[in-house]
Amino acid sequence: MIEPFRLSIDVDAPQDHAFDTYTDGIDRWWPKSHTSSGLDGLEIVLEGHEGGRIFERTLDGREYDWGRVLVWDRPSRLVYSWHLRRDASESTEVEIRFRPIDDRATRLEIEHRGWEALGTDGQHERDQHGSGWLSLLPHYQEAVSATARKEETA
Repeated sequence: MIEPFRLSIDVDAPQDHAFDTYTDGIDRWWPKSHTSSGLDGLEIVLEGHEGGRIFERTLDGREYDWGRVLVWDRPSRLVYSWHLRRDASESTEVEIRFRPIDDRATRLEIEHRGWEALGTDGQHERDQHGSGWLSLLPHYQEAVSATARKEETA
């Protein structure tokens, strides 16, 4: 068994806002460098229900599937299959728990697992995804803080 990749981050936003920014607001913070096509103007969609798709849509309408929502427990837990740039048969699984620290802050506990689905590439991909998560999450932290500040001043 390949050890799951785990990390946690704290964000300055209430639990429901942290969840909504990660899910409904994904298109505002997900960097285009972490997509299948990398094209300008693409839209990133995370459909907010169990069975919902996670995908990108280009300006010319092409869609690239990234995964499926397996558990939608707003605002505390999200689980999805993940196969960005791979076939769905090689999906890993991501679980994110949104734990309130207090009424103004939330801890995200992330576990990315199921690397065995990638066969002999599993350990290498697990190690590579660690740096991917670390480069991705600052974009999310910035978006969740910026939108939380907007709501406070509104």
